[in-house]
Amino acid sequence: MIDLSKKMRNADDFIKHLYVHMNELNQFVIFSGLTFQEFVSSVDQLENLLLLKNDNENEDGSFNMHTRLAFVEESDLTKFSKVMSDKKGDLCWIDFSEEKKLNLLTPQEQAELLYIGHKNEPIRTPFYHQLQNRFVYLEKKDDRVTKVYFRELNDVNELVMTYFNNIVQAKERAASFWRRKPTSSTLAFNFKNYDEVREIFNDGVLLSVYRVEKPKVSYMLELRDVPEINFPEEIWDDLNTILKRQPNVLVEATVKK
Repeated sequence: MIDLSKKMRNADDFIKHLYVHMNELNQFVIFSGLTFQEFVSSVDQLENLLLLKNDNENEDGSFNMHTRLAFVEESDLTKFSKVMSDKKGDLCWIDFSEEKKLNLLTPQEQAELLYIGHKNEPIRTPFYHQLQNRFVYLEKKDDRVTKVYFRELNDVNELVMTYFNNIVQAKERAASFWRRKPTSSTLAFNFKNYDEVREIFNDGVLLSVYRVEKPKVSYMLELRDVPEINFPEEIWDDLNTILKRQPNVLVEATVKK
């Protein structure tokens, strides 16, 4: 049984916070607190990226003559994500399987892609048979907001869990370094009742993770619904006020030795 009556935590007592708001009807999710590099490391099988908008020059990237757009090959994705983490400006891309598929895009489809890059929204469904894309990614760094269209909404759950597991694993690696002995710890966050969590995602939710030292090392992930937030960037101004409320859902990831 988890005791929620202990000392109230403020924002700095947590390792990381993430805001998530899902729109199931239009198949997109608004994130705040998620970087492009974190997105790349939290999804599986991300292939090539067609850059619909990039406010920074992609000097090392490739260029497709048919669409007249730059793209990033899968082999360069890790490097590109690291470079972009230090850059300012908006970023918009759509993933695709292979370059020859880009050459099959019709003028209408190319126009739709340019519209997405210009308006940060699609005219119709942003998932194309030729590209076999899973995502459309729209990041506005000034607003600390990322909007992602998902072909499969179940990928949202996997992304969020992997995102927090990556954070925890990095924390444990750092702790192991200072202890000067390797750790064979394994841990995993898992939403056992995803239907309950998905309902909260639809309302807008703040997810916050913290580390517990005693009686055993573990990590707790708190989920609080925040349906009153109209603009995602507001979450950071009201963070300590929101954290005073009891979480709607509490998930534990125990470190097993």
